[in-house]
Order: sequence, then structure tokens, then C-alpha cells
Amino acid sequence: MNEENLRATDFIREIVEEDLKNGRYQKIITRFPPEPNGYLHIGHAKAICLNFGIAREYNGVCHIRMDDTNPVKEETEYVDSIQEDIKWLISGWAQGSLGLKEADREPPAVEVDGKLDFHAQVCREPGVKTEPFYASDYFEAFYQFALKLIRIGKAYVCDLTAEEVDQMRGAPDKPGIESPYRNRSVEENLDLFQRMRAGEFPDGARTLRAKVDMKSPNVWMRDPLIYRIRHVSHHQTGDKWCIYPLYDFAHCVSDYIEGITHSVCTLEFVVHRPIYDWFLEMLDLPRPLPHQYEFARLNLTYTVMSKRKLLALVQQGKVADWNDPRMPTIAGMRRRGYPAAALRLFCEKIGIAKRENTIDVSLLEFCVREELNKSSLRVMGVLKPIKLVIENYPEGKVEELEAVNNPEDPQAGTRKVPFSRELYIEEDDFRETPPPKYYRLVPGGEVRLRYAYIIKCVGLEKDSEGRVHTIRCTYDPDSKAGGATSGRKIKGTIHWVSAPHALKREVRLYDRLFNVEDPADESDGQDWMTHLNPGALEVLPNCFIEPFVKDALVGQVYQFERLGYFCVDEDKAQDGSNVFNRTVTLRDSWAKTQKK
Repeated sequence: MNEENLRATDFIREIVEEDLKNGRYQKIITRFPPEPNGYLHIGHAKAICLNFGIAREYNGVCHIRMDDTNPVKEETEYVDSIQEDIKWLISGWAQGSLGLKEADREPPAVEVDGKLDFHAQVCREPGVKTEPFYASDYFEAFYQFALKLIRIGKAYVCDLTAEEVDQMRGAPDKPGIESPYRNRSVEENLDLFQRMRAGEFPDGARTLRAKVDMKSPNVWMRDPLIYRIRHVSHHQTGDKWCIYPLYDFAHCVSDYIEGITHSVCTLEFVVHRPIYDWFLEMLDLPRPLPHQYEFARLNLTYTVMSKRKLLALVQQGKVADWNDPRMPTIAGMRRRGYPAAALRLFCEKIGIAKRENTIDVSLLEFCVREELNKSSLRVMGVLKPIKLVIENYPEGKVEELEAVNNPEDPQAGTRKVPFSRELYIEEDDFRETPPPKYYRLVPGGEVRLRYAYIIKCVGLEKDSEGRVHTIRCTYDPDSKAGGATSGRKIKGTIHWVSAPHALKREVRLYDRLFNVEDPADESDGQDWMTHLNPGALEVLPNCFIEPFVKDALVGQVYQFERLGYFCVDEDKAQDGSNVFNRTVTLRDSWAKTQKK
């Protein structure tokens, strides 16, 4: 499927089209604002595809903005990983209106106290950017806007502890209780807030709160926090600040500063939209204002997507790191061999909706297969080898057989595959006592070797424990695949590699990280980590692959014929050779496995 021919339709795009039609906005500017407190996951991919996709389709711009207002949890490592993931995910799309480009506009003028134009101070010059926006770029603007709220009587310094604030906020069916500090004078609030910035008070001693309505049916409107004290060094601003804005305040103000037109969030932020609008209205900013829209987040079977839980998996050593190929992170999927186009195709197929639902992970795997089937080169590899000797094939003789690199892509050409007297085949492709309808190699039976000859099993060699270690066969010299006399009908065809020419490699078989559909559901009283799949990783150190992959690069994906898709990992084996990760099987065997 050609991505260029895909044209998504959803309620958000309908809103964008209507806004352009009626002239509400002249240029569409969206944003993707992750907090750099962890790696991005497949749920973020949906948001990236939506926001960058809208910018792409309507000749607009999408900003990457690091929502870095909580220095306790944020790190430069996460900032770097986020940028890498986004660039990789959108790399296949046409550039221009995508990427790290700032809006082609003049910053809107905002006058505060008759003297400061914050947008001119905090917005970078228009043009192509080489790094993302940061909410921390706007800390001075946030502070000045907060001063304005204090001056107009819409914010106050509160001395209640976090626990007291929570207790007095009430519940949806119970009104909140006003803070005893709510009616401090403007002068006192200004003095205290300025002293908060100066670092006079310890963490938690005071907060700045919006003065809204403690009886509002929406608990988020009950005097939400605007600022808190945190004497923590920030990854961007160092120790310049010891007060940091809360999300509800920083989010809407950042959107306005950057000229965002459509601020797209997931459904959990529906209840936050009134406070988003309230802040912008109270600040009395020149129009047009941004508006928030919500869509359903991605829920995926056999997966957890809470950053808190993903961090726990890393910290407790359940996975190697954030980019472990078992993780649902974009980095993990990239390392596993998932192509960016497959993730974009998946996001296109699941669409954008207003109602929460859960997507079967098999759809994601289907999209991966769809893309890799078109793009990956074919090779033969044997994961669990057993030796096969062709007794009537001349010793020392080597043939070079021609094999198609990708039947879906004629431009991929062909390759030469060495064939000799001694081969390796898959252990599962031989049965001394075969089950019904088994069409592979058995004593006295015949199969075709892929691209080569028909062989017949004429003997076995076993070890002291009775396990077969060598299969002895004969071959039909007139049965060569593609030859004039190769028309004999044989039901079974198996793959192989030439033993003298095969490359020994470590292969890691990855599967789903959890063994239940909804591992985050703890209604049964079980901890979610008890649902980890013990078979999510199997390491096979002694696999053999045809020599065509000798110079494979990290990240390159091949189809191992009859076995699945495999990607060159960034790790090296102990002998310095490449390691291959199984990206996905050729078919979905999960459901069948679970029925056994």
C-alpha cells in the first residue's frame, strides 16, 4: 500500500478543514509535546502520526515541544531519544511542512503591564530549526503571565500542604473548601511569589494557585495549582529556577506562545479543557487563541503503555533497557526491526476516534509483515540445526544456485547460494516417527531442497542418548529446481544452508512481553508483573545462515525463508559476530499456541 495514496478522515481533520474554510486560521500549526521523563511508545506514535499528518496534509507546521516543567523526572537522555524516535518515524514522509520547522509567521504581540512583549523575547526566529521547542524556553514568560494573574486577582499564594489541598478539593459530588489564604491581598501575593522565585522558601512550603471556583462540578477547576517550589537542577536551565509551572498552566500558555491552532490531546484531558480555556481568557490575550481537542488514546492487547510501568520494567531488570526489543517503545520496535512505515500504516488503520477501545496487537504485527514482505531480502537460515549428508553428491563439489532476493520486488535481483555435500536443515523438518499429514523429511521419504534437488532419506546417525545428529540422504541429479527434468511432484519443500559456507550466528527469538490480553487489569488481585511472558525471549547461540548476510548492517531486516523476519541487532555476540533479532513470524501463531 502506497502511503502517499492514504488520506485519513476523522473528526479532527473535519474540524481543521472547517476552520480553514471559514478563515478562523490562515495556517495550521499543531504540536507534539512529550514530557522527557521516559521513552516514547507506540501510543505516542499514534499522536505523532496525527499531529504531523495534519500538518503535512494541510500545508501546516507541527512543533516538537519538550514539556520539561518537572525537573525531578526529566533527563537529557529522554530528550535525545524522543528526537531520534520522531525523526525516524516521520522520515519516510515528504519533508517541507514536517520536521523541526517553526511557523512561518511573526510572533503575536502581547503587552503585559504596558511594557513587555514576551513573544518577541521567547519565540525563536522563524525558519528551519535544528532542535525542538522547550517549555523551559518560556519560563520567564510563564512567570510574568503568573504575575499578571495575581495583579488581576485571579491567583494567590497558598501555604497549604499538598495533602491539605487534596483533602479540601472535595469530590465530584462534594464541593471543595476554600483555602484560608485565598483572600490574601494582591500586594502580599506579589511579594510572596517573588520571594518564592528568589528561593526563600523550601520545597512544598508554598504554591501559587488560580482563583477559580471551589464549588465547580469539575474538580480540576477548584483553584488548580499554577506553580510549586522545587529546588532541583533542570536539564536545560540548570539552577536558574526553583519554581516550576504545572501542566495545566504551562500547556495552554506554551500553545499560545507558539501560535498553535489545534492542540490535540487524549481523552483524559477532556476535564482539563475548561481550565485550559480559563487561563487564556483571564490573560486577555490577542486572538486567535488555540483550542484543545481530544481523541481516544491507543490501548493494545498484551501490552502496558504506562510510562511508570515501563520504567519499573527497566529499573527492576525485567527488560534490558527502554530499547529492549520486547518493549512497546518506539526505540524497542525499531531495534526489533519494525519499519517506520509499518507503524504509520498501523496508525492509519486504527484511525482517530472519540471512544476508547483496545486494538489487537496482531494488527500491528500484520502491518509489520505487510511492509517487510515488500522490502526485505530473502535468505535461508537454520535456527535449530541438524546435519544432513548427501552420500551420492561428489565430495569437494560446490554449486552456486540462483535464488530470488525478493519475489515482491523484481528490482531486488538474485543472489548465488552455495550448495555442497553437507548441509544443515531445521530439526523440525525431520521426524523419525512423523505425525499425520507431515510432508517434510522422514526415513525413506523424499522432499525438495529449496532452489536445489529432491533428496531421499536413507539412514540416520544417533548419539548415545538416542537423538538423531546426522541424516544421510541421496539426491536425484536430474531434479534440480528450474531444470528441464525437475518436474517430479513432491509435496514437501524445506530450506537448508551449506555447512562449509554457513555463517554461525546468535539469534534471539522475541515474543509478546505479557501472556494475558490486559496485563494492566489488576481486578483479579494479581500484580501486573505476574503476567510477564517467560517465553518472551529465547536465545539460540548456534544458528547457521547463508553467507549472503556477511556484510549486513545494524538495523537491516531479512526474511529467513519459512521462519520469519529477522533484524541485525546493535549487540554483538561473544565472538564479535552479528546477532539477529526475530522481528515477527511469517504468520500469527500466537492464538494457535494459546489453545494448546
